[in-house]
Amino acid sequence: MDLHLDRLLNLPEFAPEVILKLRFLQEESNCRYCQRPSAQLNQNRPVLIRDLSIFGQPVYLKVPRRQFYCRTCQKYFTESLNFVDWERRYTQRYENHIYQRVQATTIEQVSREENLSWDQVQGIFNHRFDQSKKQTGERLLV
Repeated sequence: MDLHLDRLLNLPEFAPEVILKLRFLQEESNCRYCQRPSAQLNQNRPVLIRDLSIFGQPVYLKVPRRQFYCRTCQKYFTESLNFVDWERRYTQRYENHIYQRVQATTIEQVSREENLSWDQVQGIFNHRFDQSKKQTGERLLV
C-alpha cells in the first residue's frame, strides 16, 4: 500500500510536512548541577527537531525546551532530552539514519533526498562519526 500525504491531502500546490507537538508528562525536572528535582519553571521555548520521515514526508517534533530554576543550588538549567544531543536540531535516530545512508551512498545524494544542504548532511555525518569515536574510546577504557 502506497501512502503519501501529498496524495491523501490532494493539495498539489503544497508540500506536506508532519509536525508532532510533544508535551512532558512530568511537571518537574532534575537539576543538572545538584540532581535535585525542581518544578520552578523559568521559561519554555519550543524548538523544532527533525526526526525520521513518516509516509515519505519530513517529520518535525515540536519539543518544549524548559528552563528551570533550582532553589537548592540557585542555578538555572535547561532540561536535557535523552533523544537529542545537546544543541542539536535532529533526533539521534535521524542522525544515525543519515550517517548510515552517507556511508552507503554520497553526501550529495542524501542531501537531495532529505532536502538538507550539503553542509547539514556533512555536519550530521561528522557529529555521528565523533560520537562513535567517543563511544569506542569509552569501551576501550572500561
